[in-house]
Amino acid sequence: MGACLPETVVTNGDLAEKLGVSPEWIEQRTGIRARRHVSGGCSTGDLAVEAGRRALSGSPGAVQALILATTSTDHLVPATAPWVAERLGIGTVAALDVNAACSGFVYALAVANGWLCSGMANRVLVIGADTASGFTDPADPDTAPIFGDGAGAVVLEAGRPGDPGSLGAFDLGSDGTGQEYLHVPAGSRQTSYGVPLSQQAPYMRMEGRELYRHAVRRMSASCRTACELAGWDTDSVTAVVAHQANARILTALAQRLDMPREKFPSNIAEVGNTVAASVPLLLAHTAERRQFQAGDRLILTSFGAGLTWASTTFTWPEL
Repeated sequence: MGACLPETVVTNGDLAEKLGVSPEWIEQRTGIRARRHVSGGCSTGDLAVEAGRRALSGSPGAVQALILATTSTDHLVPATAPWVAERLGIGTVAALDVNAACSGFVYALAVANGWLCSGMANRVLVIGADTASGFTDPADPDTAPIFGDGAGAVVLEAGRPGDPGSLGAFDLGSDGTGQEYLHVPAGSRQTSYGVPLSQQAPYMRMEGRELYRHAVRRMSASCRTACELAGWDTDSVTAVVAHQANARILTALAQRLDMPREKFPSNIAEVGNTVAASVPLLLAHTAERRQFQAGDRLILTSFGAGLTWASTTFTWPEL
């Protein structure tokens, strides 16, 4: 596992005055006290390279593929993953971007899992990285306090089911009828109406109440499905590593699953919602804090724009 956060820390106090709110208001609504923002020309790809480098340093050996989960690619074209692979010095391996918004990392794990199980690759580097600050309106109190930048990465290799470090069954889903609950309007649809790219709306728009409702319902159902597919009882689960969207969502998810809130580790207070980087960043941070032991049972779950959701079971590795 590996993680990378930009150096620039943006506190609630830094945002409050320009948003016309108090620092306490932001924390009460979101559970966030600070977040990181890129600066000085640092891009999503740069963060991904550093997270990938740290993950590879802890798991030496050649990888046959790289999957980058992101919504904020360095360029509209080409994909960022091949450039990340080149910077990491891993050669001309298969490399692609996956965009499932905040669910992207777990989606990418599912793709990597398929490659490993089919024999297409023996080791895969999976990275979640985003710089959401670039498409967040700095004057919008509904979104500006929520999103931060970062990257997290893991190295996966073929193994045996149930061994420490193993992924289990996946539950993935989407619902396109909710695409407007969180979206950035800019893109080919506006271009098709004759709006030049330079004049398109570059900032995300969000309907928080609808997202909250769907996030709690979709993630709780997905967690239960993943457990059923794995043959796990939720009482046997050590922790749920959930997408860090909002502290209130984590509390509601715990209630919906009838699990103690203490089983939901969180770093949202320090890093905010880092989109596709959220789950791998939290995995790396819990590894640094040595919160779990080899063999502990975890659920990884996420929910994002699209709408998309994804869950899998995970047995904590020997670190």
